[in-house]
Amino acid sequence: MRIFTKIKYVLSVTFAVLFVGVLYAQDGTVSGTVTSAEEGPLPGVNVLVKGTTTGTVTDLDGNYRLTVPEGSDILVFSSIGYINQEVSINGRTTVDVELVTDVQSLSEVVVVGYGTQEKKEITSAVASISSEEFNKGNVNDANQLLQGKVAGLIVSKPGADPNRGFNVRLRGLSTLGANSQPLVIIDGVVGADLNTVDPNDIASMDILKDGSAAAIYGSRGSSGVILVTTKSGKAGQATVDYNGYVSSENTARVAKVMTAEEFKALGIGTDLGTSTNWFDEITQNAVSQVHNVALSGGSEQTTYRASLNYRDIQGVAIGTGFEQLNARLNLTQRALNDRLSLTLNLSGTVKDAQGLYDDNAGFEDAFRYATIFNPTAPIRSDAPEFDVYGGYFQQLLFDYFNPVAIIEQNELESQVNLINFNVQGEYEPLDGLRFLARYSQQRDNETGGAYYSKFSYWIGANRNGLAARAEEREFNQLFEGTGTYDRDFGNLAFTGLAGYSYQEFIDEGFFAQGGNFLTDAFGYNNLSASLDFPNGLGGVDSYKASYKIIGLFGRINLNYDGTYFLSASLRREGSTRFGVGNQWGNFPAVSAGVTLSNLFDVASIDNLKLRASYGVTGNTPGSSYLSLVRLAPQGNFYYNGNYIPSYGPASNANPNLRWEKKAEFDVGVDFSMFGDRFTGTIDYYSRVTTDLIYPLTVPVPPNLVGTTELNVGQLNSSGLEVILNYAVISNDNLTWTTGLNGTYFLENKLVSLSDPEAGLDFGGRRLISNLGSPGQNNTPLIEAKEGEEIGRIWGKVYDGLSEDGKWVFRDLNGDGTIDDADETVIGQGLPDFQIGWTNTFNYGNWDLNFFIRGMIGHDLVNTFRAFYEAKGVATSYNVVNTKYFNPNLDDSPLFNSIHVEDADYIKLDNATLGYNLPLADGTLLSRVRFYLSAQNLFTITDYTGVDPEVRTGDSENNDDPLAPGIDRRDTWFLTRTYTFGVNLGF
Repeated sequence: MRIFTKIKYVLSVTFAVLFVGVLYAQDGTVSGTVTSAEEGPLPGVNVLVKGTTTGTVTDLDGNYRLTVPEGSDILVFSSIGYINQEVSINGRTTVDVELVTDVQSLSEVVVVGYGTQEKKEITSAVASISSEEFNKGNVNDANQLLQGKVAGLIVSKPGADPNRGFNVRLRGLSTLGANSQPLVIIDGVVGADLNTVDPNDIASMDILKDGSAAAIYGSRGSSGVILVTTKSGKAGQATVDYNGYVSSENTARVAKVMTAEEFKALGIGTDLGTSTNWFDEITQNAVSQVHNVALSGGSEQTTYRASLNYRDIQGVAIGTGFEQLNARLNLTQRALNDRLSLTLNLSGTVKDAQGLYDDNAGFEDAFRYATIFNPTAPIRSDAPEFDVYGGYFQQLLFDYFNPVAIIEQNELESQVNLINFNVQGEYEPLDGLRFLARYSQQRDNETGGAYYSKFSYWIGANRNGLAARAEEREFNQLFEGTGTYDRDFGNLAFTGLAGYSYQEFIDEGFFAQGGNFLTDAFGYNNLSASLDFPNGLGGVDSYKASYKIIGLFGRINLNYDGTYFLSASLRREGSTRFGVGNQWGNFPAVSAGVTLSNLFDVASIDNLKLRASYGVTGNTPGSSYLSLVRLAPQGNFYYNGNYIPSYGPASNANPNLRWEKKAEFDVGVDFSMFGDRFTGTIDYYSRVTTDLIYPLTVPVPPNLVGTTELNVGQLNSSGLEVILNYAVISNDNLTWTTGLNGTYFLENKLVSLSDPEAGLDFGGRRLISNLGSPGQNNTPLIEAKEGEEIGRIWGKVYDGLSEDGKWVFRDLNGDGTIDDADETVIGQGLPDFQIGWTNTFNYGNWDLNFFIRGMIGHDLVNTFRAFYEAKGVATSYNVVNTKYFNPNLDDSPLFNSIHVEDADYIKLDNATLGYNLPLADGTLLSRVRFYLSAQNLFTITDYTGVDPEVRTGDSENNDDPLAPGIDRRDTWFLTRTYTFGVNLGF
């Protein structure tokens, strides 16, 4: 969009100008120092002139300075963890204050389903991550803020494609259906799109990990819940904040292939006379910039925060990246002596992406073919035989395309428009009794356009140019009403919740594709110029689907004497995606805890709580109308001189389709020691998912089509999670805190996937995810077997080479013949351990943070090696040249155990060094911080591929969760990023 160019210029200038100029306040100010007996000088204390919106915040040394309006004489000092104080000025110019610790307010508040609780009252597995703990640097996806920060949460994205999202998996696999990622809730809006909120606007993220915490959300809580709280304004703190950074991103790991000299030395392939590093030709130094401006403040009755975020992100592949503009407004109005509050949350996002048409069409192939293209080939040629390819060099070989031409000759673009608004009112007619009503809408409009040139051998040449347009619109609206009652009965504190939820979803889309253009000048915006349409060869498709979810829910929380805790909830939910007789399901949960440290004293232990929970959550099918027979076009038939379209069944009716259910048990211990310097959490969980919704093969007849979505099978998973935090050093000059989280995945088992009573049998095992072409189309990589772990990589065991250089495989059954009976498990695609280690140092005005992350126990199929790590392929392709390359191999590529690699890794994910600039009294700026950040500084791994990251599903088969551990040839290169940024406060 043209507006992006103007915004980019203005913000680039602003980024430089904001470093310059220090303005001083007027005379007549009051200054002082705020301290506490325990901590000494207190930074971040709010100082407000009572009855006005004039205020400030103490600096790192506890000092403050502000102008007091004429007629005002009282200052209000407030800070979390301390009792508010009101102090009269009485004509003084210096007012020093010592705050007193408020023991009650030290209880950390955690966001849970439809409410909040003090951390000490939590009886289920909940993780809370504040903005101070988020991952730093060039972060463009809110999921990335959590990567490695939460035990049991795997956030992965192999490669560095800026237009692709992250795969998020909590506590292993809980379903085989479409809802394998956690439910996202933003400021109370259920099912919100995380792309509607910029990472700069997030205040905290709370993760509901176990079934008892998530059961209040019923059918969509089965894979966990992520509760996002955005930043809001504070009374008396009128601030303007600017955050901006510039980053530089370069490739850090590429596929290991032969150089031109090594390729020629083989003496097999054709020497085309040049030396080309194809990786360098398709990549660039990606320079990105991000700017965020936020205004916040308000009075005791009205608070607001408005923000504007601009992102100009380049991809490391030439011609890729995106520009994004996001705006957000959070407004709260209080009335009726604070018994009524009205809140408005409004956000809008516009994103233009280059190098991506839709989720299934990008420039991944450029990396694939840069890996295998002849390194002695030129990029372009003036020879007339290459005019048909637009002057790009091209040989006519199977599955072989010039990678530079792929990017430069073709156009892939998309635009996303997201609008999300939420309005809610809360009224407290009586002390402890609150009613809340919320209405929200979210609109997601995505359009994509692709044009493949007449000269593009990759796709467009055989169609004489090919254009496609796609549009998808998603709309959902939510209404919820809740009532909450809090009351103390002596030592017993009671909280009751009852609520109703109604949510409607509408999805619709349109697609058109046609080829045969007179000229490339038409592009994808002139589909009518395609000659395919008048010739009956163009393609047009459209769809519209809708469904509704209705829920009734309730919960009670009991707290006896701050020692014994009990919580119980029930949600009854209905979905129109099921048959009439199976639309409703019940999702109960119960949890309990006891603070043992209140019952007996143990030296050095400040808090020790034991808790246990059990909850049931559900899951729905990934699409609507599966309980009905659906019709779809089945081709044309010739009748009376015309071709008439015909329709036939596209699915079998299954009126018995019912809720998928996951039951989860969790037991945990929370503790703190040595004056809260050492804190930790240990959790054990066990989950059982039954009535799995999965497509099984059925006989025809009596069925109309060969597969039906059925409730079959069972998944079991269990694990152990540990979180430890320790304040190693804490004094006036230096602080050092360290935190470690780890997960041991004990089990991810496919117990069954069949229904023998109904005559529907999975067959006990299935071989899935074929390797593909060239030459290995009938080579399955994964065995999915009932009663065994998910992720069993399957194949023959390498046993060396024969004297004449042929493959030798292990004869496992001893029959003297190598065949399918000699295949076995040769790897495991899912990890055993996940670890994250963070360290934060503060010394004077300096701060340093670094974060190390690792995955241990998983293997990867290196598909590049399986296809191209043999010298014989040099007759057509470049040769993969890892430490496993054997020049004595004189045989065709054939997948086996040597192509399965240990993919354990430890990486320095992020390191950030910051400096807070000391400011003179009276400056306009209240905060200036500069920082340098680096991401992916190093990776320690034995894996020879591009990225050892866990593959939670097969990218070539709709991310099939039964087939993890396959590194397909569509992975972008791994990158390293350096960022320089500034945070300014006014």
